[in-house]
Amino acid sequence: MSNVASADHNAPSAAIVVIPCLNEERYIENTLATFIAEPPETVRRIVIADGGSTDSTLGIVTACAQRDDRITIVHNERRIQSSGVNRAVEQYGDLAPYLVRVDAHAGYPAGYCTSLLRAQAETGAQSVVVSMIAAGTTCFQTAAAAAQNSRLGNGGSAHRKAAEGRFVDHGHHALMEVKAFRAVGGYDEAFSHNEDAELDARLSAAGARIYLCAGADITYYPRKGPVSLFRQYRNFGRGRAMNILKHRSRPKLRQLIPVMMGPAVCLSLLAPVSPVFAVPALLWAAASLSLGAIEGLRQRNLCAGAAGFAAMLMHLGFSFGFIVEVLRQASRVRQRQGGRSTYPAALGAADKP
Repeated sequence: MSNVASADHNAPSAAIVVIPCLNEERYIENTLATFIAEPPETVRRIVIADGGSTDSTLGIVTACAQRDDRITIVHNERRIQSSGVNRAVEQYGDLAPYLVRVDAHAGYPAGYCTSLLRAQAETGAQSVVVSMIAAGTTCFQTAAAAAQNSRLGNGGSAHRKAAEGRFVDHGHHALMEVKAFRAVGGYDEAFSHNEDAELDARLSAAGARIYLCAGADITYYPRKGPVSLFRQYRNFGRGRAMNILKHRSRPKLRQLIPVMMGPAVCLSLLAPVSPVFAVPALLWAAASLSLGAIEGLRQRNLCAGAAGFAAMLMHLGFSFGFIVEVLRQASRVRQRQGGRSTYPAALGAADKP
């Protein structure tokens, strides 16, 4: 793979902002306002990569574009974020040396792009990532945010707490050098989730450096209901499995622990045969609910006290998504090899889905 570690530090400090979105009428105007406020010499274009919104998102964007001609819309027919960013860079990546990926479903500090560009200039990093701090406006959202901000829900991930500037192997995507992004082929559009970690693996393999920027933390708003939260983490689990299998990497302990929760719950169905089969699931539930209650007491917030319940949904979703994807890819390998291949060697050789 070509080396991408040679950044052009003499290039002007400017970026295009890319916002992949789908039905984000509640957040998109505030998100756009943050980047409209940045000067044209810093933000040269604001690209909305819309995946086919059916609410008022496009109407809001069109109205904002009448006030700022830097705003433009790219229609993302594949709907997923990885495709939306790729299409935007294909069309507008020549306008600036850097791209800033923005999630519509989040809040950004003033001068966000300026902070990222400054961090890049100081470190020479090809990718500048940020921390993501969850916050809620409803009771369930507050519980999910409390879980996601704690080890109960993030396992100690570096970019899920207030950042201290340092080089890392992964973080929430913010600024990337367009040249480096293109050199490794952009996002893998087979990934609807975890595409950021997958790209970071290829960037690192190509010699790029990833810097976790302090002082540019974003605010993330979790899913509002239990079903949507479960589905989101099921997709996260699927994406993580795809990533591990594609790069033949070892899962981290904080990823393996939630993977075990699905089998533990399934094992508990044998409790009528012997109560011992229910012990792992009961221990997990007791630990999750207790730690969630402690978090609620620490925050003095009754809703945050339900963090254990939200975390259990997250663990289960991740577990089922991960396991189903591993089994799916193993089945594909067996079919291709006529039943002669064995796991895990053949699984490592599987093509990406």
